Amino acid sequence: MGEELILADEQATLAFGARIASILRPGDAIALFGDLGAGKTTLARGILQAFGLETEAPSPTFAIVQPYEPPETRIPVWHIDLYRLEDPEEALELGLDEARREVAMLIEWPERLGAGLWEDALRLHLSIAHKRGAGGDGRSAARRLTATVPPAWETRWPPA
Repeated sequence: MGEELILADEQATLAFGARIASILRPGDAIALFGDLGAGKTTLARGILQAFGLETEAPSPTFAIVQPYEPPETRIPVWHIDLYRLEDPEEALELGLDEARREVAMLIEWPERLGAGLWEDALRLHLSIAHKRGAGGDGRSAARRLTATVPPAWETRWPPA
């Protein structure tokens, strides 16, 4: 099952993240695909804000894994950015398989896992649909989101 929608701007991307948070639970993995600037981190921030994170979530590019635990968030969430990984084997050191049962995972650059990405992960592909206005910061650009929904998510998708 798949779905495509247009997110008009940064606020729409954050709001859609909040909708996803309403169906996310420990054990879930969301794979966020897209080029630099496509909106992956913005979508993850929308999810984290909806879970109660009061500060702006930093991009975990350098930390690779940024964990959030209650009471900071409603449930344990790992925000993961695999951009700096050069080989899927490097991901083994992160302990993702072991932690997966306990936390929800938001994974940017999941293609770096190669065949190690779980089949039941929700796959969200983001791309810039078109730019609006004269600003060049990308925040006013619409995003195209294409969801590939595995059977494990079908009863919960689309989020309300």
